[in-house]
Amino acid sequence: MSTGAGRGPRGLPVAGPSVTFRAALRLVRLDGRAFAAMIGLNALAAAAGLVAPWLLGRIVDEVVAGGGAAVVDRLALAILGFAVAQLLLVRWAGYVGHRFGERTLARIREEFTDRTLALPARVAERAGTGDLLTRGTTDVALVGATLRDAGPEVLIAAVQALFILGAVFALDPLLGACGVVGLLGIWFAARWYLRRAPGAYLAEGDANSALAQQLADTARGARTVEALGLQERRIAACRVAIEECRRTRTRTLFLRSVLFPAIDVSYVVPVAGVLLLGGVLEARGAVSVGAVVAAAVYLRQLSQPLDTILQRLEQLQSSGASFARVEGLAPAAHGHVPPPASPGPADDRIEVRDVRFAYDDGGDVLRGVDLTVRPGERLAVVGPSGAGKTTLGRLLAGLDAPRTGSVTVGRVPVAGLDAERLRRHVVLVTQEHHVFLGTVRDNLRIAAPDATDAELRAALAVVGADRAEWLPDGLDTDLGHGAHRPDGARAQQLALARVVLADPHTLILDEATALLDPGTARHTERALASVLEGRTVIAVAHRLQTAHDADRVAVMEGGRITELGTHDELVAAGGAYAALWRSWHGGGGPAPAP
Repeated sequence: MSTGAGRGPRGLPVAGPSVTFRAALRLVRLDGRAFAAMIGLNALAAAAGLVAPWLLGRIVDEVVAGGGAAVVDRLALAILGFAVAQLLLVRWAGYVGHRFGERTLARIREEFTDRTLALPARVAERAGTGDLLTRGTTDVALVGATLRDAGPEVLIAAVQALFILGAVFALDPLLGACGVVGLLGIWFAARWYLRRAPGAYLAEGDANSALAQQLADTARGARTVEALGLQERRIAACRVAIEECRRTRTRTLFLRSVLFPAIDVSYVVPVAGVLLLGGVLEARGAVSVGAVVAAAVYLRQLSQPLDTILQRLEQLQSSGASFARVEGLAPAAHGHVPPPASPGPADDRIEVRDVRFAYDDGGDVLRGVDLTVRPGERLAVVGPSGAGKTTLGRLLAGLDAPRTGSVTVGRVPVAGLDAERLRRHVVLVTQEHHVFLGTVRDNLRIAAPDATDAELRAALAVVGADRAEWLPDGLDTDLGHGAHRPDGARAQQLALARVVLADPHTLILDEATALLDPGTARHTERALASVLEGRTVIAVAHRLQTAHDADRVAVMEGGRITELGTHDELVAAGGAYAALWRSWHGGGGPAPAP
Protein backbone atom coordinates (compact mmCIF):
# COMPACT_ATOMS: atom_id res chain seq x y z
CA MET A 1 0.00 0.00 0.00
CA SER A 2 1.38 3.39 -0.93
CA THR A 3 2.06 5.80 1.87
CA GLY A 4 2.44 8.78 -0.36
CA ALA A 5 5.96 9.23 0.96
CA GLY A 6 9.04 10.28 -0.91
CA ARG A 7 12.65 9.91 0.09
CA GLY A 8 14.97 12.33 1.81
CA PRO A 9 18.76 12.05 1.99
CA ARG A 10 20.11 8.53 2.49
CA GLY A 11 16.64 7.06 1.97
CA LEU A 12 14.91 8.49 5.08
CA PRO A 13 11.25 8.95 4.11
CA VAL A 14 9.42 12.24 3.57
CA ALA A 15 5.63 12.13 3.87
CA GLY A 16 3.59 12.99 0.80
CA PRO A 17 0.94 15.76 0.74
CA SER A 18 -1.99 13.41 1.42
CA VAL A 19 -0.23 11.78 4.39
CA THR A 20 0.75 15.18 5.80
CA PHE A 21 -2.81 16.48 5.41
CA ARG A 22 -4.31 13.47 7.19
CA ALA A 23 -1.76 13.82 9.97
CA ALA A 24 -2.69 17.49 10.41
CA LEU A 25 -6.41 16.61 10.58
CA ARG A 26 -5.65 13.95 13.18
CA LEU A 27 -3.83 16.49 15.35
CA VAL A 28 -6.76 18.91 15.04
CA ARG A 29 -9.25 16.21 16.07
CA LEU A 30 -7.17 15.39 19.16
CA ASP A 31 -7.83 18.94 20.45
CA GLY A 32 -11.05 19.64 18.60
CA ARG A 33 -12.75 21.77 21.28
CA ALA A 34 -9.86 24.23 21.48
CA PHE A 35 -9.70 24.42 17.68
CA ALA A 36 -13.45 25.10 17.46
CA ALA A 37 -13.20 27.76 20.18
CA MET A 38 -10.34 29.40 18.31
CA ILE A 39 -12.38 29.55 15.11
CA GLY A 40 -15.45 30.90 16.92
CA LEU A 41 -13.53 33.65 18.70
CA ASN A 42 -11.77 34.62 15.48
CA ALA A 43 -15.12 34.85 13.71
CA LEU A 44 -16.53 37.11 16.44
CA ALA A 45 -13.40 39.29 16.32
CA ALA A 46 -13.70 39.60 12.54
CA ALA A 47 -17.39 40.50 12.81
CA ALA A 48 -16.60 43.19 15.38
CA GLY A 49 -13.97 44.60 13.04
CA LEU A 50 -16.49 44.96 10.22
CA VAL A 51 -18.68 47.40 12.13
CA ALA A 52 -16.25 50.36 12.16
CA PRO A 53 -16.06 50.93 8.35
CA TRP A 54 -19.85 50.62 8.08
CA LEU A 55 -20.32 53.17 10.88
CA LEU A 56 -17.79 55.44 9.16
CA GLY A 57 -19.92 55.31 6.03
CA ARG A 58 -22.96 56.21 8.18
CA ILE A 59 -21.08 59.22 9.58
CA VAL A 60 -20.29 60.41 6.03
CA ASP A 61 -23.92 60.03 4.97
CA GLU A 62 -25.16 61.82 8.14
CA VAL A 63 -22.79 64.72 7.49
CA VAL A 64 -23.86 64.94 3.85
CA ALA A 65 -27.48 64.91 4.98
CA GLY A 66 -26.83 67.71 7.50
CA GLY A 67 -26.88 65.63 10.67
CA GLY A 68 -25.73 67.22 13.91
CA ALA A 69 -22.68 66.64 16.08
CA ALA A 70 -24.64 64.49 18.55
CA VAL A 71 -25.28 61.82 15.89
CA VAL A 72 -21.62 61.83 14.85
CA ASP A 73 -20.52 61.52 18.49
CA ARG A 74 -22.78 58.52 19.09
CA LEU A 75 -21.51 56.77 15.98
CA ALA A 76 -17.89 57.55 16.88
CA LEU A 77 -18.43 56.16 20.37
CA ALA A 78 -19.89 53.00 18.84
CA ILE A 79 -16.80 52.67 16.63
CA LEU A 80 -14.62 52.89 19.72
CA GLY A 81 -16.68 50.27 21.55
CA PHE A 82 -16.50 47.76 18.70
CA ALA A 83 -12.76 48.40 18.32
CA VAL A 84 -12.24 47.53 22.00
CA ALA A 85 -14.43 44.43 21.63
CA GLN A 86 -12.40 43.33 18.61
CA LEU A 87 -9.14 43.84 20.52
CA LEU A 88 -10.33 41.72 23.44
CA LEU A 89 -11.66 38.98 21.18
CA VAL A 90 -8.41 38.87 19.19
CA ARG A 91 -6.38 38.59 22.38
CA TRP A 92 -8.64 35.83 23.68
CA ALA A 93 -8.50 33.98 20.35
CA GLY A 94 -4.71 34.33 20.33
CA TYR A 95 -4.49 32.89 23.85
CA VAL A 96 -6.63 29.89 22.90
CA GLY A 97 -4.67 29.46 19.68
CA HIS A 98 -1.31 29.52 21.47
CA ARG A 99 -2.43 26.91 23.99
CA PHE A 100 -3.72 24.75 21.14
CA GLY A 101 -0.38 25.14 19.37
CA GLU A 102 1.71 24.26 22.41
CA ARG A 103 -0.34 21.14 23.19
CA THR A 104 -0.13 20.02 19.57
CA LEU A 105 3.60 20.69 19.47
CA ALA A 106 4.04 18.53 22.57
CA ARG A 107 2.22 15.69 20.78
CA ILE A 108 4.45 16.09 17.71
CA ARG A 109 7.60 15.99 19.84
CA GLU A 110 6.42 12.89 21.69
CA GLU A 111 5.46 11.12 18.47
CA PHE A 112 8.77 12.04 16.84
CA THR A 113 10.68 10.65 19.82
CA ASP A 114 8.64 7.43 19.79
CA ARG A 115 9.10 6.99 16.04
CA THR A 116 12.82 7.68 16.21
CA LEU A 117 13.27 5.09 18.94
CA ALA A 118 11.16 2.63 16.94
CA LEU A 119 13.25 3.02 13.78
CA PRO A 120 14.96 -0.21 12.73
CA ALA A 121 18.67 0.14 13.47
CA ARG A 122 19.58 -0.29 9.81
CA VAL A 123 17.29 2.60 8.81
CA ALA A 124 18.70 4.90 11.50
CA GLU A 125 22.28 4.04 10.59
CA ARG A 126 21.67 4.61 6.89
CA ALA A 127 20.01 7.97 7.58
CA GLY A 128 22.86 9.21 9.75
CA THR A 129 22.71 11.48 12.76
CA GLY A 130 22.60 14.70 10.72
CA ASP A 131 19.20 14.11 9.14
CA LEU A 132 17.59 12.79 12.33
CA LEU A 133 19.08 15.67 14.33
CA THR A 134 17.80 18.27 11.86
CA ARG A 135 14.32 16.75 11.83
CA GLY A 136 14.18 16.53 15.61
CA THR A 137 15.41 20.09 16.22
CA THR A 138 15.06 22.53 13.32
CA ASP A 139 12.03 20.91 11.68
CA VAL A 140 10.11 20.24 14.89
CA ALA A 141 10.88 23.76 16.17
CA LEU A 142 9.63 25.31 12.91
CA VAL A 143 6.42 23.29 13.04
CA GLY A 144 5.99 24.38 16.66
CA ALA A 145 6.48 28.05 15.83
CA THR A 146 3.89 27.74 13.08
CA LEU A 147 1.36 26.10 15.36
CA ARG A 148 1.96 28.64 18.10
CA ASP A 149 2.21 31.85 16.05
CA ALA A 150 1.69 31.59 12.30
CA GLY A 151 -1.23 29.15 12.41
CA PRO A 152 -3.51 31.22 14.66
CA GLU A 153 -2.54 34.46 12.89
CA VAL A 154 -3.32 33.03 9.46
CA LEU A 155 -6.62 31.62 10.70
CA ILE A 156 -7.63 34.99 12.15
CA ALA A 157 -6.57 36.75 8.97
CA ALA A 158 -8.46 34.33 6.73
CA VAL A 159 -11.69 34.79 8.69
CA GLN A 160 -11.26 38.56 8.62
CA ALA A 161 -10.63 38.56 4.85
CA LEU A 162 -13.77 36.52 4.16
CA PHE A 163 -15.90 38.76 6.37
CA ILE A 164 -14.50 41.92 4.77
CA LEU A 165 -15.22 40.71 1.24
CA GLY A 166 -18.71 39.72 2.34
CA ALA A 167 -19.27 43.21 3.77
CA VAL A 168 -18.20 44.85 0.48
CA PHE A 169 -20.65 42.68 -1.46
CA ALA A 170 -23.36 43.53 1.08
CA LEU A 171 -22.80 47.25 0.44
CA ASP A 172 -23.00 46.85 -3.32
CA PRO A 173 -22.47 43.74 -5.47
CA LEU A 174 -20.80 45.74 -8.25
CA LEU A 175 -18.29 47.25 -5.84
CA GLY A 176 -17.66 43.79 -4.40
CA ALA A 177 -17.08 42.30 -7.86
CA CYS A 178 -14.71 45.18 -8.70
CA GLY A 179 -12.72 44.50 -5.52
CA VAL A 180 -12.45 40.76 -6.25
CA VAL A 181 -11.26 41.41 -9.82
CA GLY A 182 -8.65 43.80 -8.46
CA LEU A 183 -7.35 41.04 -6.18
CA LEU A 184 -6.69 38.59 -9.03
CA GLY A 185 -3.07 39.73 -9.18
CA ILE A 186 -2.57 38.33 -5.69
CA TRP A 187 -4.13 35.04 -6.76
CA PHE A 188 -1.82 34.68 -9.78
CA ALA A 189 1.30 35.59 -7.76
CA ALA A 190 0.38 33.19 -4.94
CA ARG A 191 -0.40 30.40 -7.40
CA TRP A 192 2.97 30.86 -9.12
CA TYR A 193 4.69 30.75 -5.74
CA LEU A 194 2.82 27.74 -4.37
CA ARG A 195 3.65 25.64 -7.43
CA ARG A 196 7.37 26.06 -6.79
CA ALA A 197 7.70 26.55 -3.04
CA PRO A 198 7.08 23.01 -1.64
CA GLY A 199 9.84 21.38 -3.67
CA ALA A 200 12.20 24.28 -3.05
CA TYR A 201 11.75 24.13 0.72
CA LEU A 202 12.09 20.34 0.81
CA ALA A 203 15.33 20.66 -1.15
CA GLU A 204 16.54 23.31 1.31
CA GLY A 205 15.74 21.05 4.27
CA ASP A 206 17.54 18.10 2.64
CA ALA A 207 20.59 20.27 1.96
CA ASN A 208 20.65 21.44 5.59
CA SER A 209 20.48 17.82 6.76
CA ALA A 210 23.31 16.80 4.44
CA LEU A 211 25.47 19.66 5.72
CA ALA A 212 24.72 18.73 9.33
CA GLN A 213 25.76 15.15 8.57
CA GLN A 214 29.01 16.26 6.97
CA LEU A 215 29.87 18.48 9.93
CA ALA A 216 28.95 15.77 12.45
CA ASP A 217 31.02 13.14 10.64
CA THR A 218 34.00 15.49 10.43
CA ALA A 219 33.81 16.46 14.10
CA ARG A 220 33.30 12.88 15.26
CA GLY A 221 36.23 11.62 13.21
CA ALA A 222 38.50 14.61 13.81
CA ARG A 223 41.39 12.52 15.12
CA THR A 224 41.18 10.09 12.22
CA VAL A 225 41.03 12.98 9.76
CA GLU A 226 44.13 14.50 11.31
CA ALA A 227 46.00 11.21 11.55
CA LEU A 228 45.39 10.28 7.90
CA GLY A 229 45.83 13.80 6.54
CA LEU A 230 42.25 13.99 5.23
CA GLN A 231 41.72 17.68 6.09
CA GLU A 232 41.54 18.91 2.50
CA ARG A 233 39.20 16.12 1.48
CA ARG A 234 36.84 16.81 4.37
CA ILE A 235 36.98 20.56 3.74
CA ALA A 236 36.13 19.95 0.09
CA ALA A 237 33.17 17.75 1.04
CA CYS A 238 31.90 20.38 3.48
CA ARG A 239 32.26 23.09 0.84
CA VAL A 240 30.15 21.05 -1.57
CA ALA A 241 27.45 20.68 1.10
CA ILE A 242 27.63 24.40 1.95
CA GLU A 243 27.33 25.31 -1.72
CA GLU A 244 24.23 23.13 -2.03
CA CYS A 245 22.74 24.86 1.03
CA ARG A 246 23.50 28.24 -0.53
CA ARG A 247 21.97 27.22 -3.85
CA THR A 248 18.74 25.93 -2.31
CA ARG A 249 18.49 28.95 0.00
CA THR A 250 18.96 31.30 -2.97
CA ARG A 251 16.13 29.52 -4.74
CA THR A 252 13.66 30.12 -1.90
CA LEU A 253 14.85 33.74 -1.58
CA PHE A 254 14.17 34.24 -5.30
CA LEU A 255 10.63 32.93 -4.92
CA ARG A 256 9.97 35.43 -2.13
CA SER A 257 11.54 38.30 -4.07
CA VAL A 258 8.99 37.72 -6.85
CA LEU A 259 5.99 37.13 -4.58
CA PHE A 260 6.15 40.09 -2.20
CA PRO A 261 6.53 42.98 -4.73
CA ALA A 262 3.67 41.54 -6.78
CA ILE A 263 1.51 41.45 -3.65
CA ASP A 264 2.32 45.05 -2.69
CA VAL A 265 1.17 46.35 -6.09
CA SER A 266 -1.96 44.22 -5.98
CA TYR A 267 -3.15 45.84 -2.74
CA VAL A 268 -3.63 49.23 -4.42
CA VAL A 269 -5.55 47.98 -7.47
CA PRO A 270 -8.90 47.03 -5.82
CA VAL A 271 -9.08 50.26 -3.76
CA ALA A 272 -8.45 52.41 -6.84
CA GLY A 273 -10.94 50.38 -8.86
CA VAL A 274 -13.70 50.75 -6.23
CA LEU A 275 -13.15 54.50 -5.94
CA LEU A 276 -13.34 54.95 -9.72
CA LEU A 277 -16.39 52.73 -10.14
CA GLY A 278 -17.98 54.15 -6.99
CA GLY A 279 -17.63 57.70 -8.35
CA VAL A 280 -19.47 56.69 -11.52
CA LEU A 281 -22.22 54.86 -9.59
CA GLU A 282 -22.64 57.72 -7.10
CA ALA A 283 -23.00 60.21 -9.95
CA ARG A 284 -25.85 58.08 -11.31
CA GLY A 285 -27.41 57.80 -7.87
CA ALA A 286 -26.84 54.08 -7.64
CA VAL A 287 -24.87 54.24 -4.36
CA SER A 288 -24.25 56.78 -1.65
CA VAL A 289 -20.96 58.47 -0.92
CA GLY A 290 -20.87 56.70 2.45
CA ALA A 291 -21.19 53.30 0.77
CA VAL A 292 -18.29 54.07 -1.56
CA VAL A 293 -16.16 55.30 1.35
CA ALA A 294 -17.03 52.21 3.44
CA ALA A 295 -16.19 49.86 0.52
CA ALA A 296 -12.86 51.62 -0.06
CA VAL A 297 -12.04 51.44 3.65
CA TYR A 298 -13.00 47.77 3.75
CA LEU A 299 -10.73 46.96 0.80
CA ARG A 300 -7.91 49.01 2.26
CA GLN A 301 -8.49 47.17 5.51
CA LEU A 302 -8.30 43.91 3.55
CA SER A 303 -4.59 44.50 2.98
CA GLN A 304 -3.86 43.78 6.65
CA PRO A 305 -5.20 40.19 6.82
CA LEU A 306 -3.96 39.43 3.32
CA ASP A 307 -0.54 40.77 4.22
CA THR A 308 -0.52 38.52 7.29
CA ILE A 309 -1.47 35.50 5.21
CA LEU A 310 1.04 36.18 2.45
CA GLN A 311 3.89 37.07 4.76
CA ARG A 312 3.25 33.89 6.69
CA LEU A 313 2.98 31.95 3.42
CA GLU A 314 6.74 31.40 3.42
CA GLN A 315 6.65 30.05 6.96
CA LEU A 316 3.65 27.87 6.14
CA GLN A 317 5.45 26.40 3.13
CA SER A 318 8.66 25.91 5.06
CA SER A 319 6.87 24.39 8.05
CA GLY A 320 4.78 22.23 5.72
CA ALA A 321 7.99 20.79 4.30
CA SER A 322 9.31 20.35 7.86
CA PHE A 323 6.10 18.62 8.95
CA ALA A 324 6.38 16.29 5.95
CA ARG A 325 9.92 15.40 7.04
CA VAL A 326 8.85 14.88 10.66
CA GLU A 327 5.77 12.86 9.71
CA GLY A 328 7.83 10.86 7.21
CA LEU A 329 9.31 8.83 10.07
CA ALA A 330 5.95 7.14 10.71
CA PRO A 331 6.15 4.53 7.91
CA ALA A 332 9.87 3.96 8.56
CA ALA A 333 9.26 3.40 12.27
CA HIS A 334 6.15 1.27 12.03
CA GLY A 335 6.38 -0.30 8.58
CA HIS A 336 8.47 -3.21 9.84
CA VAL A 337 6.40 -4.21 12.89
CA PRO A 338 4.98 -7.73 12.47
CA PRO A 339 1.28 -8.39 12.97
CA PRO A 340 0.29 -8.70 16.63
CA ALA A 341 -0.82 -12.29 16.08
CA SER A 342 2.57 -13.43 14.73
CA PRO A 343 3.80 -16.53 16.62
CA GLY A 344 6.67 -16.27 19.06
CA PRO A 345 9.79 -18.44 18.87
CA ALA A 346 9.14 -22.08 19.75
CA ASP A 347 12.54 -22.42 21.48
CA ASP A 348 15.97 -20.78 21.70
CA ARG A 349 17.59 -22.57 18.76
CA ILE A 350 19.22 -20.20 16.22
CA GLU A 351 19.52 -21.35 12.62
CA VAL A 352 21.19 -19.63 9.66
CA ARG A 353 20.35 -21.14 6.28
CA ASP A 354 22.09 -20.21 3.00
CA VAL A 355 22.30 -16.53 4.01
CA ARG A 356 23.52 -13.91 1.59
CA PHE A 357 23.69 -10.23 2.49
CA ALA A 358 24.91 -7.03 0.84
CA TYR A 359 24.99 -3.42 2.05
CA ASP A 360 22.98 -1.13 -0.25
CA ASP A 361 24.11 -1.75 -3.83
CA GLY A 362 27.47 -3.33 -2.98
CA GLY A 363 28.51 -6.91 -3.48
CA ASP A 364 27.62 -9.72 -1.11
CA VAL A 365 29.36 -9.54 2.26
CA LEU A 366 27.96 -12.92 3.30
CA ARG A 367 27.97 -15.65 0.65
CA GLY A 368 25.88 -18.66 1.56
CA VAL A 369 26.40 -18.93 5.32
CA ASP A 370 24.95 -21.97 7.12
CA LEU A 371 25.10 -22.24 10.90
CA THR A 372 23.15 -23.77 13.78
CA VAL A 373 23.65 -22.48 17.31
CA ARG A 374 22.29 -24.78 19.97
CA PRO A 375 20.62 -23.37 23.11
CA GLY A 376 23.17 -22.79 25.84
CA GLU A 377 26.14 -23.08 23.49
CA ARG A 378 29.14 -20.76 23.60
CA LEU A 379 30.21 -20.06 20.02
CA ALA A 380 33.22 -17.95 19.02
CA VAL A 381 33.39 -16.39 15.54
CA VAL A 382 36.91 -15.60 14.33
CA GLY A 383 38.49 -14.57 11.06
CA PRO A 384 40.42 -11.82 9.33
CA SER A 385 39.15 -8.25 9.08
CA GLY A 386 36.39 -7.95 6.49
CA ALA A 387 35.46 -11.61 6.64
CA GLY A 388 31.83 -10.77 7.59
CA LYS A 389 31.93 -11.48 11.34
CA THR A 390 30.22 -8.24 12.40
CA THR A 391 27.66 -8.53 9.60
CA LEU A 392 26.75 -12.04 10.73
CA GLY A 393 26.38 -10.73 14.29
CA ARG A 394 23.99 -8.01 13.11
CA LEU A 395 21.84 -10.56 11.27
CA LEU A 396 21.77 -12.83 14.31
CA ALA A 397 20.64 -9.85 16.42
CA GLY A 398 17.87 -8.92 13.96
CA LEU A 399 19.38 -5.54 13.06
CA ASP A 400 19.51 -6.49 9.38
CA ALA A 401 17.58 -8.97 7.28
CA PRO A 402 19.31 -11.32 4.82
CA ARG A 403 19.06 -10.67 1.10
CA THR A 404 18.38 -14.36 0.59
CA GLY A 405 18.15 -17.27 3.00
CA SER A 406 16.89 -17.12 6.58
CA VAL A 407 18.03 -16.32 10.12
CA THR A 408 15.60 -17.74 12.68
CA VAL A 409 15.24 -18.22 16.41
CA GLY A 410 12.82 -20.96 17.34
CA ARG A 411 11.86 -21.19 13.62
CA VAL A 412 10.73 -17.53 13.58
CA PRO A 413 12.69 -14.92 11.52
CA VAL A 414 14.76 -12.85 13.95
CA ALA A 415 14.37 -9.64 11.90
CA GLY A 416 10.57 -10.05 12.03
CA LEU A 417 10.33 -9.88 15.83
CA ASP A 418 9.10 -6.63 17.38
CA ALA A 419 11.64 -4.74 19.48
CA GLU A 420 10.24 -5.80 22.86
CA ARG A 421 10.12 -9.50 21.99
CA LEU A 422 13.53 -9.34 20.29
CA ARG A 423 15.16 -7.91 23.44
CA ARG A 424 13.85 -10.85 25.46
CA HIS A 425 15.58 -13.28 23.11
CA VAL A 426 18.71 -11.70 21.64
CA VAL A 427 20.94 -8.78 22.72
CA LEU A 428 23.91 -7.47 20.73
CA VAL A 429 26.76 -5.75 22.56
CA THR A 430 29.42 -4.00 20.47
CA GLN A 431 32.41 -1.73 21.10
CA GLU A 432 30.18 1.32 20.67
CA HIS A 433 28.20 2.29 23.76
CA HIS A 434 26.20 5.33 24.72
CA VAL A 435 26.11 6.85 28.17
CA PHE A 436 22.88 8.78 28.65
CA LEU A 437 22.60 11.99 30.61
CA GLY A 438 21.51 11.15 34.14
CA THR A 439 22.67 8.98 36.98
CA VAL A 440 24.19 5.52 36.91
CA ARG A 441 20.85 4.25 38.19
CA ASP A 442 19.02 5.89 35.25
CA ASN A 443 21.43 4.35 32.76
CA LEU A 444 21.05 0.85 34.19
CA ARG A 445 17.26 0.94 34.49
CA ILE A 446 17.00 1.40 30.74
CA ALA A 447 17.45 -2.38 30.59
CA ALA A 448 15.35 -3.21 33.65
CA PRO A 449 12.97 -0.42 34.75
CA ASP A 450 11.80 -2.34 37.84
CA ALA A 451 15.23 -3.41 39.09
CA THR A 452 16.03 -2.69 42.72
CA ASP A 453 19.18 -0.90 43.82
CA ALA A 454 20.57 -4.19 45.09
CA GLU A 455 20.08 -5.76 41.66
CA LEU A 456 21.74 -2.77 40.00
CA ARG A 457 24.76 -3.02 42.30
CA ALA A 458 24.98 -6.75 41.68
CA ALA A 459 25.02 -6.19 37.91
CA LEU A 460 27.84 -3.66 38.28
CA ALA A 461 29.77 -6.07 40.47
CA VAL A 462 29.44 -8.85 37.89
CA VAL A 463 31.26 -6.78 35.26
CA GLY A 464 33.78 -5.31 37.68
CA ALA A 465 32.36 -1.78 37.59
CA ASP A 466 31.51 -1.36 41.27
CA ARG A 467 34.70 0.36 42.38
CA ALA A 468 34.28 3.51 44.42
CA GLU A 469 36.79 5.60 42.45
CA TRP A 470 34.47 5.96 39.47
CA LEU A 471 31.24 5.81 41.49
CA PRO A 472 31.83 8.59 44.06
CA ASP A 473 28.10 8.88 44.73
CA GLY A 474 27.22 5.25 44.15
CA LEU A 475 24.18 4.71 41.94
CA ASP A 476 23.46 8.46 42.19
CA THR A 477 26.72 9.33 40.40
CA ASP A 478 25.79 11.82 37.69
CA LEU A 479 26.94 11.03 34.15
CA GLY A 480 27.08 13.28 31.13
CA HIS A 481 28.19 16.78 30.17
CA GLY A 482 29.45 18.77 33.12
CA ALA A 483 29.31 15.69 35.33
CA HIS A 484 31.38 12.54 35.79
CA ARG A 485 32.33 11.30 32.31
CA PRO A 486 33.26 7.60 32.24
CA ASP A 487 36.01 6.59 29.83
CA GLY A 488 35.49 4.05 27.06
CA ALA A 489 36.23 1.08 29.28
CA ARG A 490 33.76 2.20 31.97
CA ALA A 491 31.10 2.93 29.37
CA GLN A 492 31.62 -0.56 28.00
CA GLN A 493 31.24 -2.11 31.45
CA LEU A 494 28.07 -0.07 31.98
CA ALA A 495 26.66 -1.50 28.76
CA LEU A 496 27.56 -5.02 29.86
CA ALA A 497 25.81 -4.41 33.19
CA ARG A 498 22.68 -3.52 31.22
CA VAL A 499 22.98 -6.89 29.47
CA VAL A 500 23.13 -8.68 32.82
CA LEU A 501 19.94 -6.89 33.85
CA ALA A 502 18.17 -7.54 30.52
CA ASP A 503 18.84 -11.28 30.96
CA PRO A 504 18.31 -12.48 27.34
CA HIS A 505 18.62 -16.14 26.37
CA THR A 506 21.13 -15.27 23.61
CA LEU A 507 23.95 -12.76 23.91
CA ILE A 508 26.02 -11.63 20.93
CA LEU A 509 29.33 -10.02 21.86
CA ASP A 510 30.91 -8.20 18.91
CA GLU A 511 34.35 -7.47 20.36
CA ALA A 512 32.44 -6.08 23.33
CA THR A 513 35.45 -6.14 25.64
CA ALA A 514 37.94 -4.69 23.13
CA LEU A 515 38.36 -1.43 25.05
CA LEU A 516 39.13 -3.17 28.33
CA ASP A 517 42.62 -4.12 29.41
CA PRO A 518 43.33 -7.86 29.10
CA GLY A 519 42.92 -8.56 32.81
CA THR A 520 39.62 -6.66 33.12
CA ALA A 521 38.33 -8.13 29.87
CA ARG A 522 39.13 -11.66 31.01
CA HIS A 523 37.42 -11.06 34.36
CA THR A 524 34.35 -9.56 32.65
CA GLU A 525 34.04 -12.38 30.13
CA ARG A 526 34.31 -15.03 32.84
CA ALA A 527 31.83 -13.19 35.05
CA LEU A 528 29.35 -12.95 32.19
CA ALA A 529 29.86 -16.61 31.39
CA SER A 530 29.01 -17.60 34.94
CA VAL A 531 25.97 -15.32 35.10
CA LEU A 532 24.71 -16.47 31.68
CA GLU A 533 25.13 -20.16 32.50
CA GLY A 534 22.73 -22.15 30.35
CA ARG A 535 22.27 -19.29 27.90
CA THR A 536 23.61 -18.94 24.38
CA VAL A 537 26.70 -16.76 23.94
CA ILE A 538 27.99 -15.86 20.45
CA ALA A 539 31.27 -13.93 20.63
CA VAL A 540 33.02 -12.24 17.72
CA ALA A 541 36.46 -12.96 19.15
CA HIS A 542 38.96 -10.15 19.57
CA ARG A 543 41.33 -12.37 21.52
CA LEU A 544 41.80 -16.00 20.61
CA GLN A 545 41.63 -16.92 24.29
CA THR A 546 37.89 -16.30 23.92
CA ALA A 547 37.80 -18.91 21.15
CA HIS A 548 39.80 -21.32 23.29
CA ASP A 549 37.15 -21.15 26.05
CA ALA A 550 34.19 -21.54 23.65
CA ASP A 551 32.28 -24.77 23.03
CA ARG A 552 32.77 -24.35 19.27
CA VAL A 553 34.63 -21.99 16.95
CA ALA A 554 33.39 -20.76 13.57
CA VAL A 555 36.10 -19.46 11.23
CA MET A 556 34.96 -16.94 8.62
CA GLU A 557 36.85 -16.11 5.44
CA GLY A 558 35.51 -14.16 2.48
CA GLY A 559 31.94 -14.09 3.75
CA ARG A 560 31.76 -17.85 4.35
CA ILE A 561 32.22 -20.18 7.30
CA THR A 562 35.20 -22.26 6.26
CA GLU A 563 35.82 -24.16 9.51
CA LEU A 564 33.54 -25.14 12.38
CA GLY A 565 34.41 -27.22 15.42
CA THR A 566 35.94 -27.20 18.87
CA HIS A 567 39.23 -25.46 19.56
CA ASP A 568 41.10 -28.75 19.83
CA GLU A 569 39.54 -30.12 16.63
CA LEU A 570 40.46 -27.05 14.60
CA VAL A 571 44.01 -26.89 15.94
CA ALA A 572 44.45 -30.59 15.09
CA ALA A 573 43.03 -30.02 11.60
CA GLY A 574 45.94 -27.70 10.79
CA GLY A 575 43.82 -25.19 8.82
CA ALA A 576 43.33 -21.43 9.03
CA TYR A 577 42.38 -21.47 12.71
CA ALA A 578 45.43 -23.52 13.64
CA ALA A 579 47.64 -20.96 11.87
CA LEU A 580 45.95 -18.11 13.77
CA TRP A 581 46.32 -19.94 17.07
CA ARG A 582 50.01 -20.68 16.53
CA SER A 583 50.65 -17.05 15.56
CA TRP A 584 48.83 -15.72 18.63
CA HIS A 585 50.00 -18.30 21.16
CA GLY A 586 53.53 -18.41 19.85
CA GLY A 587 53.89 -14.67 20.32
CA GLY A 588 53.42 -15.12 24.03
CA GLY A 589 50.29 -13.01 24.37
CA PRO A 590 47.51 -11.14 22.64
CA ALA A 591 47.99 -10.45 18.96
CA PRO A 592 46.11 -7.99 16.77
CA ALA A 593 42.44 -8.80 16.25
CA PRO A 594 42.04 -11.77 13.91
